[in-house]
Amino acid sequence: MSSHYMEDGPMKHRILVAAIAATLSFSLGACKEETKLAVKEVEKAESTQLTSSDALITPAEKAAKEFKGKIDIDIRKSKADWEPYMPKAAPSDAPNVLIVLYDDTGLAAWSPYGGAINMPTLDKIAENGLTYTQFHTTALCSPTRSTLLTGRNHHVNGFASISEATNGFPGQHGRLPEQTATMAEVLQENGWSTFWVGKNHNLPETDVAEGASRKSWPLQQGFDRFYGFLGGETNNWYPDLVEDNHFIDQPYMPEDGYHLSKDLADQAIKMIRNQKASNPSKPWFMWFNPGANHAPHHSPKDYADKYKGVFDDGYEVYREWVLERMKKRGIVPATTKLTPINPMPKDMADPNDAVRPWDSLSADEKKLFVRMAEVYAGFSEYTDAQVGRMIDYLEKSKQLENTIILYAADNGASGEGTPNGSVNENKFFNGWPDKMEENMKYLDVLGGPETYNHYPTGWAAAFSSPFQMFKRYSQFAGGTGDPLVISWPKGIKARGELRHQYHHSVDIVPTILELTGLEMPEVFKGVPQYPLNGVSMAYSFDATPDAKTQKEVQYYTMFGTRGIWKDGWKAVAMHAPFGKGNFEHDRWELYNVEEDRSESTDLSAQYPEKLEALKKEWYKQAQENLVLPLDDRTPLEILTTYRPTTEKKRERFIYFPDTAPVPEGVAANVRGRSYKILANVEITKGSDGVLFAHGSRFGGHSLFIKDGKLNYVYNFLGIDPEQKFTSKEKLKPGKYTLGVEFIKESSGKHGESIGKAKLYIDDKVVAEGPMRTQPGKFTLSGDGLCIGYDSGDAVSKEYQSPGRFKGGNIDFVGITVEGTDYIDLEQEARRMLMKH
Repeated sequence: MSSHYMEDGPMKHRILVAAIAATLSFSLGACKEETKLAVKEVEKAESTQLTSSDALITPAEKAAKEFKGKIDIDIRKSKADWEPYMPKAAPSDAPNVLIVLYDDTGLAAWSPYGGAINMPTLDKIAENGLTYTQFHTTALCSPTRSTLLTGRNHHVNGFASISEATNGFPGQHGRLPEQTATMAEVLQENGWSTFWVGKNHNLPETDVAEGASRKSWPLQQGFDRFYGFLGGETNNWYPDLVEDNHFIDQPYMPEDGYHLSKDLADQAIKMIRNQKASNPSKPWFMWFNPGANHAPHHSPKDYADKYKGVFDDGYEVYREWVLERMKKRGIVPATTKLTPINPMPKDMADPNDAVRPWDSLSADEKKLFVRMAEVYAGFSEYTDAQVGRMIDYLEKSKQLENTIILYAADNGASGEGTPNGSVNENKFFNGWPDKMEENMKYLDVLGGPETYNHYPTGWAAAFSSPFQMFKRYSQFAGGTGDPLVISWPKGIKARGELRHQYHHSVDIVPTILELTGLEMPEVFKGVPQYPLNGVSMAYSFDATPDAKTQKEVQYYTMFGTRGIWKDGWKAVAMHAPFGKGNFEHDRWELYNVEEDRSESTDLSAQYPEKLEALKKEWYKQAQENLVLPLDDRTPLEILTTYRPTTEKKRERFIYFPDTAPVPEGVAANVRGRSYKILANVEITKGSDGVLFAHGSRFGGHSLFIKDGKLNYVYNFLGIDPEQKFTSKEKLKPGKYTLGVEFIKESSGKHGESIGKAKLYIDDKVVAEGPMRTQPGKFTLSGDGLCIGYDSGDAVSKEYQSPGRFKGGNIDFVGITVEGTDYIDLEQEARRMLMKH
C-alpha cells in the first residue's frame, strides 16, 4: 500500500472505509467478487487522491505532464503552449440561465395559477414554457435557497432553519460545507459568468459584518458579482445594500423614485450588458432574488391601487373563488377539496397562526385587512414589471431564445403577520401583540416608507389555498407548495402546458446541470463532494402532463413540523411550530396525494401499515440528512440564542466615527438588561446631529444633539409616542462625556424590560424617567449600529437620516452592559477625554 494512505487528506476517510471493507470481506470469507469490488474501491480512492492533490506532484512534473510546447534557453527557439493555462470555456451555444426567486408566495396568489395577482411577465413566460403544479420547497427561505445553491437537502447544507436561527449541530450551523459545491461554482469553473442579485440569507448572522469572515459571501461561493442584501429581509425603501464584498449606501432616496425592486433590475441588466460588451460569446447564470414578496410589503401606491375592490369579499371567499379557478385551469384535479381555514388541533394550534373568520371582523378591521392584501398584490406585480424590463432587454439583445428561465418562490405565503396583521412585522419577532387602533393609524400610508407592514394570517391561508396552513408548516403543501414556471425557447418544444410531476427545490441544480451538459464533480478543489440529493426534472419537458415523476422520496422538517412524501403518499405530524415539544407524542396523519392534492382526507385509520412505513422512512431520512435535533422553541428564544463569534465575549464595546454600520448580530447587545452609552465629544458653536444610533423607526434608539440640546430616544417597536429624554439647557462649546443609562427593574408581560432611563451631561443627570426596552432585536437584518450618523431609515422623527454630526468632534462612543455604576464609567471616560 502506498505511503500516502497514511497521510491526512480529503480522501482519507473514504480510503480507510474502503480498506476496512476489503479486509472485512476477506476475513469473513466473503465471495471473491465482493472482495474484488472492495479492493477496486480502494484503488479508485487512491486514484482520486493522486489526481486531486497538488501536494503529490512537483511543479516540474506538473509542467512536463501538461505542457505540449517546447522550452529552450532562448525564447526564440521555444514554442509556447497556452492550452494548460487558459480558463475553461463553455461549450459553443451554451444556454444562459436566469432564476427568478420570489419570497413568501403560495400557489394560489399569481395569475398563471388562477390567483388574483396579475403577473404579466410571468404570464408571458408561462405561455412560452411549462407551469409546474406540484413543485415544493422546505417551507422557509434560507433552507430552500441553500437547496437551490447546492442540490443537497437543507440539513446537509447546514441550513435547518433561517440563518438567524443557527445552532451548533451538524445540520444547523448555517455555513455551506466544502463538500457541497454550489451550482455557481460548477458553472463558473466551466466558463459561465455568474451573477447574484438581491436577497442572500445564506450565511450566518455573525458573518454579516465588515470584519467577519467572507468565506460564505456570494463572491466566495462561485459568483463573479453580487448586488443585494445579505439578511433575510430589508426595507425596500431604505435597503441594507452590499455590492460584491463591501457594504454600500443606496444610490438614491425614495423621494427621488427609489424602490429596491427597481434598483435590482437596473443592476441585473447592467451586469449582463457589461459582460456582453467584453465577452459576447460567454454564457451567464443569474440568480435574481427580489425582496418581494417578503415583508415589509412595500408597494408604490399606484400599483396597490390597481387592486381596489379585488379583495373586498375577504379571504374565505377568496379561497373558494380561487380553488374553482385552479380547477378550471387544471392546476389541481376537479375533485380537490378545500381544507379548513384553521385545521390544527386545538391542543396544538398556535394562537398567533389562527385565522379570524371574516364575518367576525369589524368594519375597520375589514378595511385594514383588504388594504393589506391590495398592497401585497401591488408589491408583487410591481416587482414582476421590473423582471419584465429584464426580459425585454434579453429579447431586444437576442439573448432570450437561448436563456433557460425558472420563475419560482421559496415557500408558501407568510403567516408572520399574526391574526390582526401588522404595520411593523418586527413585533412578531419580538413576541409583541399588534393592536388594531395602532394599525389603523397607518391605513392611508400602508406600503409606504412609514410602515413595515405584513397582512394577517387569513391572507396567508388564502394565498396558500387549497392547502392547510402556510409558511413554516413543512408538513403541509400550504407551507411547501410553490409556483414554478420554466421556459427555454430553444430547448423546450412545449408551449403553455402544465406539468403535474411531484418535485422539490433540491431538484433544480440537477436539472440545470443536465441542461448545460455538466455534472456535479465527485471532487471539487480537492474536496470530495456529497452526492446530490435531487433528481433532474429535464425528463418532464417532453413528457405528458401526467407522466410519472422520477422523484421517489422527500422528507420535510421545519421548526418542529415534519412530514414525508414517498411514491405519491404523504405522512405528516400534526405539530405546530414554536413552543410545543413532546415530539414523541405527535399524532400523524396520512394522505394519498395522487388523489387528494389538497391533503384534506386523513387515511391513517384505513392504512396503518402504510403510515408506520412512512414514519420509519422519515426517521431514516432524518438520520441520513443530519436532521436532528428538532427545534420548536419560540421565535424570541431562537433569535436571541447566543451564537459565538471569533471575538471573545465582552461587556464593554468601543465604537469610533466614520465606520460602516455594525450589524445587530455582532453589535453590543442591550436586550433584556441594564446598559450605559457614553460619548466623548467636543462641542463647538452649532454642533448638531447624531452621536449614536441603532435600528430604525420600527424599533431602535438614538443619542443626538438638536438645537443645542442633548436628546435620547428609545423607539419601542415604532409605537407612538417615542420615549424621549431631552436636556433643558443647551450645550456650550467644550469637551463633554454625554451619555444615557438604562436601569432594568423588572420584566413585562411580553418579556420587555421595564425600568428607568437617565440622561447625563458629564456626571450630571439632566433628564430621567420611566422607560421600556424591546425583548428582541431591532430588525431581522439591516439598520446597524452607527456612530456620527443614522443609516437607512431614521430611528427618531426628530431628525432626518442620515443626520450626520457636524460642528464638533466625536472621539468615541462606549457601550457597556456590565454592572459598573454610570458615575464610575463617566469618570473613566472623562480621564480618556482629557488625554486628547
